[in-house]
Amino acid sequence: MNTTQAIRARRSVRKYKPGAVIPQEHIDLMLEAAMHAPSARNSRPWSFIVVESAAARRKITEGTNGNWFLNDAALAVVVCGDHDAMPDGPAEGFWQQGCAAATQNLLLQATELGYGTCWCGVYPGNRTPVVTEVLGIRDAVPLAMIAVGVPDESPAAKGFFDKTRVRYVR
Repeated sequence: MNTTQAIRARRSVRKYKPGAVIPQEHIDLMLEAAMHAPSARNSRPWSFIVVESAAARRKITEGTNGNWFLNDAALAVVVCGDHDAMPDGPAEGFWQQGCAAATQNLLLQATELGYGTCWCGVYPGNRTPVVTEVLGIRDAVPLAMIAVGVPDESPAAKGFFDKTRVRYVR
């Protein structure tokens, strides 16, 4: 599968085959892809928490009252950001952009490996304190959570090229 194919094949999957196990080699490939993402001044503002524990995922879904599909996924990857990764940059930093790029890379790598994923927003919002507490996060901000598993559905494509959303300045 090439990049063009992976981009067009990626879907938000919310139904997973329960009990599937993702080999460590595949987890490492997904995380490596994530860490190849661009970031402002190569600050690499990310860290990752791989949540294989069904009990921890269940606490997150109960505490947030949502994203119930995480309970059937093989695992979740929480993408955390360091808002101090670029101390000489703007006060608000660019950590969110770097972490978002890492998230997209992970999604595309998972697609190539045959897994289904769903990108769940964590920050900002009421999910942030729940995820922080359940996972004991002390030195970062959980930005996103990605459900990863063997898909038990094949959602139709929702993305498409829309020329009306493009403006050229020539």
